[in-house]
Amino acid sequence: MKNQEMKAFNYDRASVKSGIVHFGVGNFHRAHLEYYNNLLLEDPAERDWGIFGAMIMPSDDKLYHALEKDSGIYDLTVCSPSGERTVFRIGSLTGICWGMEDHERIIRQIASEQTRIITLTITEGGYKSSESGQWSVFRYVAEGLRLRMADNRPITILSCDNLQHNGDTAREAFLSYFRENCPDVALWAEKNVSFPNCMVDRITPATKSGKITDVCCEDFIQWVVEDKFMAGRPGWEKVGVLFTDDVTPYENMKLSLLNASHTLLSYPSYLEGYRKVDEVLADERYRCLIRDFMDKDISPFVPAPEGVDIEQYKDSLLRRFSNAAISDQVSRLCGDGAAKFKVYIVPNLAKMMRCGKDLSRPAFLIASYCKYLMGARTESGEEIVIFEPHLTDRDRQIIASGDPMAFLGLSAFSSLALTECSAFAEQYKNFLNISVSEGLRKLSE
Repeated sequence: MKNQEMKAFNYDRASVKSGIVHFGVGNFHRAHLEYYNNLLLEDPAERDWGIFGAMIMPSDDKLYHALEKDSGIYDLTVCSPSGERTVFRIGSLTGICWGMEDHERIIRQIASEQTRIITLTITEGGYKSSESGQWSVFRYVAEGLRLRMADNRPITILSCDNLQHNGDTAREAFLSYFRENCPDVALWAEKNVSFPNCMVDRITPATKSGKITDVCCEDFIQWVVEDKFMAGRPGWEKVGVLFTDDVTPYENMKLSLLNASHTLLSYPSYLEGYRKVDEVLADERYRCLIRDFMDKDISPFVPAPEGVDIEQYKDSLLRRFSNAAISDQVSRLCGDGAAKFKVYIVPNLAKMMRCGKDLSRPAFLIASYCKYLMGARTESGEEIVIFEPHLTDRDRQIIASGDPMAFLGLSAFSSLALTECSAFAEQYKNFLNISVSEGLRKLSE
């Protein structure tokens, strides 16, 4: 291992106020927003922007208690492809609460005069509003906003999830919940809550060793945010955040190139026995697959943001995917495919179908996903542990049926009518009947 540098924060945490409530204190959040705010809090003029972590899932138990024991302080190891590591001691998580123990504290923090922003990393599938009786993020926010209404204090809800127009998605999800369960809150929120769109980017694998609180990530980081805040915001531009009037070109580029490429490589490589992303990228078959996908399937439909060289961006993705220092797990990329396909793959595939493009690579991907879910075993016979929290009951019935053509009717693909597209269906059937290796060879011909 090359030299490892430690950088501790230099601000007095006792002087920091929690101006942000964040739902979803997972690895990505601790490597992204907490990292930015940790840098920002070094500025004495920005000490109103500590982050209060709201952990509301039963599974948050171990992480919550570990973070609480250390007063929210943890280490973030940033790894470059050359092997150099910088460890940042992060202190920006200035408060934390587990909803299983104390619902009211989270609600009070949302209602607090100090709080001016609610941020979210609740995953792509987390924006389905749940029943009113459940303690979901929607209920917590509704209860907190009801208290804010008394003094008419606006607030911003900022999604930091990998979704196209994530702010618009958050707005629709929250307002739908409010209209159904608390119409008075809905009426107030329509005028007093803003939902900026943003694009986030930093590859952050699941932590596998060391303290449960510690996080490892790549050295690349990016955040592009629409400057639409109702009650003030941190000076994030001081630490590298880009503010814009329209985040669309940036999110299209990132979701369609980075996230979609991750999805493309994940299922076939896992079926072949690969477990680390950098090892997949060392296989020339997959490098060619991803580059062809980016060049031929994505680039024609994804205009580059102003000032961005799209070819350099694609080159950078291949370098980032090849970063052995972060040891990103293929299994992480495979998880929750039902949500990921809908966001990363389907929008561009619909455009390809409308324009009569070659559909061989998407057909190969979806055939691999079918083998992964329906077979639940790798090509060597190893059992696959499936993580698909957002499959519907009908999706699970289709998978249990074992009918690969019915698989094309999963909710993630239902908008595409894939069985009616002969150009897709024939290639899909062909890829189902051959090995991944044979499929990759066929795609390279």
